Amino acid sequence: METRSNRRLQVLTVTLAACATALVYAQQQASNEVTIGGTDLGGIVTSANGPEAGVWVIAETTDLPTKYAKMVATDNRGRYVIPELPKATYNVWVRGYGLVDSQKVKASPGQHVNLTAALAPTPAAAAEYYPGVYWYSMLQIPDKGQFPGTGPSGNGISPVMKNQHYWIDTIKNSCQSCHALGSLGVRRIPKEWGHFNSSVDAWTKRLQAGQAQANMATTLAQLGPKKALPLFADWTDRIAAGELPSAKPERPRGVERNVVLTMWEWSTPKAYLHDAISTDKRNPRVNARGLIYGSPEESTDMVPVLNPTTNETWQIEHPFRDPNTPSSLDYPHGWSPYWKDEQIWDGHTTIHNPIIDEKGRVWFTARIRAPKNPEYCKAGSDLPSAKVAPLNESGRQLSMYDPKTNKFSLIDTCFSTQHLYFAHDANNTLWTSAGGPQSGVVGWLNTKMYLETGDEKKSQGWTPLIIDTNGNGKRDEYVEANQPLDPKKDKRIMAAFYGVQPSPVGDSIWGQAMDVGFSRMDQPGYLIRLVPGSNPPETALAEIYLPPDIGFGSRGVDIGLDGVVWTALASGHLASVDRR
Repeated sequence: METRSNRRLQVLTVTLAACATALVYAQQQASNEVTIGGTDLGGIVTSANGPEAGVWVIAETTDLPTKYAKMVATDNRGRYVIPELPKATYNVWVRGYGLVDSQKVKASPGQHVNLTAALAPTPAAAAEYYPGVYWYSMLQIPDKGQFPGTGPSGNGISPVMKNQHYWIDTIKNSCQSCHALGSLGVRRIPKEWGHFNSSVDAWTKRLQAGQAQANMATTLAQLGPKKALPLFADWTDRIAAGELPSAKPERPRGVERNVVLTMWEWSTPKAYLHDAISTDKRNPRVNARGLIYGSPEESTDMVPVLNPTTNETWQIEHPFRDPNTPSSLDYPHGWSPYWKDEQIWDGHTTIHNPIIDEKGRVWFTARIRAPKNPEYCKAGSDLPSAKVAPLNESGRQLSMYDPKTNKFSLIDTCFSTQHLYFAHDANNTLWTSAGGPQSGVVGWLNTKMYLETGDEKKSQGWTPLIIDTNGNGKRDEYVEANQPLDPKKDKRIMAAFYGVQPSPVGDSIWGQAMDVGFSRMDQPGYLIRLVPGSNPPETALAEIYLPPDIGFGSRGVDIGLDGVVWTALASGHLASVDRR
């Protein structure tokens, strides 16, 4: 006997069948609407919910000289085109928020490929694809009322942490900037370490792993181990118990979907890349489609090189002058769940940052010797900068690689270097940052003079950072950073640039400093404007800019063609300074 309920079921079945037929027809139509060339892949992505907008389609191959992948996002109708693929056979699949990776489909350029997205079966499965920072945001932060820290015999927070801003800045700029702390390998305790009585013990073990333990211990000391370790342990415990991030990432929308990402596997599994360069940043036409150079920092002396046209990779060994140059092999190391007792870093040159000049030459901040400076850097030297601010040590210097000759020039500098950037002047001055505030100077190299004469001593200079605190518009006698203000004199600050950017408008040099030895300032991270003047060692003046109270923790600096300065803040903001 047929019931009304059964009739409803039959009607529903017919309706679903009609929808399925319509969906197949729509897929075919949409696929035909996607125009591709002989080097492209294109089609539509659908799931049980229909077209999937704002998901990524990835094409990956190992047929080329190095592993290669290209990724695009789908439009609001689920359509995609992956353009300009080298000839190869690719694995193609879909990844996106709310999904798990789809089955991989074999395809070659010139094909239309419709793909079926796989919906995540559970919220936990979906969360495995969230960016690591969503997981990292689950870390509990001490309440504002617990600052300033009262030390190990008090609340466990280091007295260095003057307020909550300092804590947040440290776990972002000192931890997150070097480690993807929310990634799978960090948000879980590796099973290879075996059993621990507590997660605090596990984190104690983790912070002793590998060759970076000294840096990790320094950061932990800044936070206060008694407080920080239990918080990190609580974080991984809650994740292990099934807690998920409270926020969900949004899929790309609007112009965000226009991105095309190309990825190559270069260098080696035992090295990491701090940075890469492909052109003269003042003129992006330089080295068009040319080689890309990487900086492997502490991990190796081998500079990775990528040819993005042929997809070939190789390495160039960076030399150093002094056989006593320190090595990362000298660092204390602990057992790693990935490399066990092997010390995988073996770098002497600690190549931090590269930049390309107008002729395609590559300049590096690189260590070429032991820390002790030549005599001409120290007190008693006739070098103008040394007379003003003598320097006894530098941890990293400069080098230049000429692709035409395949030769390195090693350039000894009295000042330490970390990042570097060319000015827009006739001398092609290369301004550098020193990273930490210890030296209290900003250094530069007149590259025009150096390339003409090869004289590294006369071609370099540096200046202390002096604030015009008496307000007369010029540099006068000044008090040192550890001395009280004098209304009749200027004031030195013990700061150094981390990011450095010469302005394309005027002659000012902008830097970003992590710490400034100036007691009136009570938050981490500042922007500093340096005006060199006619004789920088003796005439340079600096200005300091703090973000509004809501913002804190600047990291890095960049400048637009209009002279407006930009920085990223640990408070979660992008900030700009328009001095006009």
